[in-house]
Amino acid sequence: MHRYASWIHQLRVGEGVSAIRDDTFRSLRANSPVGGWFPALQNLSWRITEESHPYTDLFFSPGLKNISIWVSWDSRGPSGVLSTIASAISALPTSALRILHVDGSYYEVRWVDFKASFSSIALRCGPSLAEFVTRAPLSDAAINHLIQLPYLHIWRVEDPPPRYSTSSLPLLFPPLVGFTLGKGAAGWFSLFKRLEGRVCPTQGMTPLSRMKGSLKYLSVNNNNLPGLAIDVSLTSLIQLFRNLVDLRVKVRCHDCYKEGGCSFKLNNDNVTEFAMALPRLEFLFLGRPCYENGCATTVACLLPISVHCVKLRELEIHFNTTNIIDDLKNLSEDPRFQELRSLPRCTLTCLHTYQMPLTLDEPDFETVANGMIDIFPSIRSCDGLVKIWEEISKRIAEIQITRSLLVGHWWG
Repeated sequence: MHRYASWIHQLRVGEGVSAIRDDTFRSLRANSPVGGWFPALQNLSWRITEESHPYTDLFFSPGLKNISIWVSWDSRGPSGVLSTIASAISALPTSALRILHVDGSYYEVRWVDFKASFSSIALRCGPSLAEFVTRAPLSDAAINHLIQLPYLHIWRVEDPPPRYSTSSLPLLFPPLVGFTLGKGAAGWFSLFKRLEGRVCPTQGMTPLSRMKGSLKYLSVNNNNLPGLAIDVSLTSLIQLFRNLVDLRVKVRCHDCYKEGGCSFKLNNDNVTEFAMALPRLEFLFLGRPCYENGCATTVACLLPISVHCVKLRELEIHFNTTNIIDDLKNLSEDPRFQELRSLPRCTLTCLHTYQMPLTLDEPDFETVANGMIDIFPSIRSCDGLVKIWEEISKRIAEIQITRSLLVGHWWG
C-alpha cells in the first residue's frame, strides 16, 4: 500500500471513513512507515467528523501546501473529542504551507474552542503562507505574526487587532488582495485611521501603502453586532483602497433600533464621493436595507453609482422610499443631473432591496420601474423580502422585453 500512497498528492479525508473499521486504522497507525503513509501529499481536504477525528494525523505530510478543513461535527460535544480535534489541528505541518481554509456550520461550531489550535498554526507558518482563512479567534501574537508575513494575500480575521501603542507601530501590512473582517471590524478601521499618514522612517512608506494598492476584495461580517455604522468615518477609510472590485459591508441595522435605529448614516453627496473614489467596483454591498426608512439617501444616490462604477454588477444600499415618485421626477428634471444622465451607465442586472419598504398606488408602479431602468439600463429585477418589489420586478421585466422586441423589430 505504501508504494501507491507515496505517489498521492491530493487527498480528501472524512466522508466515507465510517465504513473503515477501527482495527484497520489501528493497524495503519502501528505499521506507519518512516515519513508517514503519504510522504508526497500536498493538498489535504479534511472534513472533521465524529468517526474520522481520531485518525486524521495518519494523513499528514511534511510537504503539505494546501489544507482545507470543514468542521462538521458539533464542537460542544464531549471534552475528550474536542481535545483530540484541537490537538490534531495543532499538529498540522506548516513548514511548506501556502493555503489554510477553515469553515463549518456557523451555529454548531464554538470557534473559540479552537483559538489555541489555530493560533499555534499561525505562529508556525513561514513566509510561503499566502492564504489564512478561519473563523476561529487568534491570539495577539498570532495576529502580529501574520501581519508580518510578506506574501500573505488572503486573510480572514475575527478579532480586533492587538492594542498597539503609538510608539510601537512599525507595522507594514502585507499586500493583501482579499481581507475579511469579523466582529472586530470596528477595531481594525480604528487602527487604519491611526496608521494612515504615519510614514515608516526606513521604508519611506505608510504601513498601509502596499495594501492600498493591492486590495481588491474587502468583506466586513459584522451581522447583529453593535459598534459599526456605515457613515463617512467608515467610507473615508474604505476609499483608501481605490482598487477595490468587491466590497461587502454586511451590517444589519434592524437589530440595533434600541441603540439608535438605522446604521446607514450617509447622504447622497457622500455616496457620490464614494462612487467616484472606487470606480473599479463590480460588487457593492453597503449594509442590508432595513424597514425603518429613516436614512438620508434617496433613489437619486443610485445614478452616480451607475455612472461612476460602470463595471458594477450587484448593488445593495439603503435609500429612503418615502417620496420615491417625487425623487424620480426630480432626477429626470433637475439640471444638476442632466450631465450624469447623458453618460454611460453600469450593466447591473439586480438591485438588492432586502427589507426596504415601499408604498405605491397602481399608476406609480410603471413610474418606479421606468425610473430604475433609466438609472440601470440593464436591470432585470429588484430582489427583496418585501412583496411589492416583486411587482416592480415584473414591471421592469415587461418593459425590458418590450424594448428588446422593439429594437429587434427596428433592426429586423
